[in-house]
Amino acid sequence: MNTTNAPVLVTGGTGTLGRHVVPLLREAGREVRVLSRHARELPAQGVEHVACDLRTGEGLDAAVAGTRTVLHLAGGPKGDDEATRSLVRAAREAGVRHLVYISVIGADRVPLAWLRSKLEAERAVSGSGIAWTTLRAAQFHDLALLMAEKMAKLPVIPVPGGMRLQPVDAREVAARLVELTLGGPAGLVPDLTGPAVYDLADLLRTYLTARGKHRPMLPVRMPGKAGRAYRSGANLTLEGADKGTRTWEEFLAERTGTLLGTA
Repeated sequence: MNTTNAPVLVTGGTGTLGRHVVPLLREAGREVRVLSRHARELPAQGVEHVACDLRTGEGLDAAVAGTRTVLHLAGGPKGDDEATRSLVRAAREAGVRHLVYISVIGADRVPLAWLRSKLEAERAVSGSGIAWTTLRAAQFHDLALLMAEKMAKLPVIPVPGGMRLQPVDAREVAARLVELTLGGPAGLVPDLTGPAVYDLADLLRTYLTARGKHRPMLPVRMPGKAGRAYRSGANLTLEGADKGTRTWEEFLAERTGTLLGTA
């Protein structure tokens, strides 16, 4: 089968990242098959939805059949390792030639259960016997916004001391993933971060300013090994990363309609 004529299978194609990835693949002239738990019709030409549950494997063989490239975006707070192993088994049996995976910076350094699951998923991909590419990205602006929205509902915001983030724009991550998907297998590629590092307190203050809110902040100490990892910057890539250009302030301005200064 001509690889360029085969559909690209995208797991998580309806999520934050997938909603940017799918149109970019279509703009590049590729047919796209979106894996979701419930099949549904989309008005977009060249986009097919197939029903599948990665956890149970139900519908997975049919979803992978006829594809030569799989872009694995689906993820959650737990179970990513098992879901990825299930996908890898089906992809190997279907003759997939390129498996692309999105992971998280710090998966190999921060001792949290969901990051360990991401690391195990990375290992399932790299040990699959299929040619592969893995990109580790920083937290999306969207996730930072969700966190800020939830914390701002509290009368006093507890802020873990020493915690820093490098939020990156999901559209820039999507563009990089599409570039990698359409290219050849590259193994573990340089991390992708946002253009700036923020103390969590500064990130929250910017959000509160954009929303015209005022909340007192209470510094707290994050305990244990995870706390030490975050304070040491284990969730950051300060050297050797590719950097996006869209800042947290620009993202917030678009979402809130408030013009903000840059850090």
